[in-house]
Amino acid sequence: MSFKSGFVGIVGRPNVGKSTLMTSIIGQKISIVSDKPQTTRNRIMGVWHRPESQVVFLDTPGVHRGKYAINDYMLQTAFSVLTEVDLILLLVEYWETGGDEFSLLMSQLRQQPQLPPVMLVINKIDLGKKQDILEAVAHHKDLFAFEHIIPVSALQGENLDTLQELILQYMEEGGPRYFPEDMITDQSERFVVAEFIREKVFQLTGQEIPHCVAVTVEEFITEERRICIDASIHVERSSQKGMIIGKGGSMIKEIGTLARKDLEIMLGMPVFLELRVKVARDWRKTNSRLRQFGYSEPT
Repeated sequence: MSFKSGFVGIVGRPNVGKSTLMTSIIGQKISIVSDKPQTTRNRIMGVWHRPESQVVFLDTPGVHRGKYAINDYMLQTAFSVLTEVDLILLLVEYWETGGDEFSLLMSQLRQQPQLPPVMLVINKIDLGKKQDILEAVAHHKDLFAFEHIIPVSALQGENLDTLQELILQYMEEGGPRYFPEDMITDQSERFVVAEFIREKVFQLTGQEIPHCVAVTVEEFITEERRICIDASIHVERSSQKGMIIGKGGSMIKEIGTLARKDLEIMLGMPVFLELRVKVARDWRKTNSRLRQFGYSEPT
């Protein structure tokens, strides 16, 4: 059997389970996950290695129109993969029946002059009854010329083996091994560190606070027995700074404790993590700030 390889784009509305799906297939956490929409802001690459194949997944921000420059960036990032991959996985939740975000995504798919094959993945079937899932398949099958419609639970792993085998059918026979076998992402350690910290902000804070936060890593120093990381959490208002710090520093301490545990697992060494909070007023509205915080336009 010849080696197979290729690229797969994962697209969908916010919070449908795109990052969870990639993590479950690859078997290692790369993208951060939370129960809040628009957790993913960048295009995240993850590589699924098998002896006879290599599949490169591109996890994208959820398709959503918003009022800030960062929303435009995220939308452009999501749509940029549509013509760059060998296969598109369009993720929906089983109870979805449409909506503005889904319509926008379907419109983009239909407008592409050279669209790769599109597979519809109906997620979160562990939360529904069999009849609900059958109705979801029936509802979507006439909306677009999907190659396949596959119900799965990305979180529980249900039916992922079927999805994986179908994905391999669309990869190039005799294709190259794009990345070394020990490489699962092209993201730098600094980027992953910043994302893990931002994930804890998403998990521990509410309302608008998570969406107002950006994280930068100022120092990443590897010593003989530990890694020392100095990172900044950027917010838009002084009031938000106080909420991130918390009473007596309780919130930022909890953010740091949880982030450090994940970082030590990922980096395989003890981590000394120092966090500070800075105000970057209205950073989501300014392109220069977006670039400063790592949100550059897709090439």
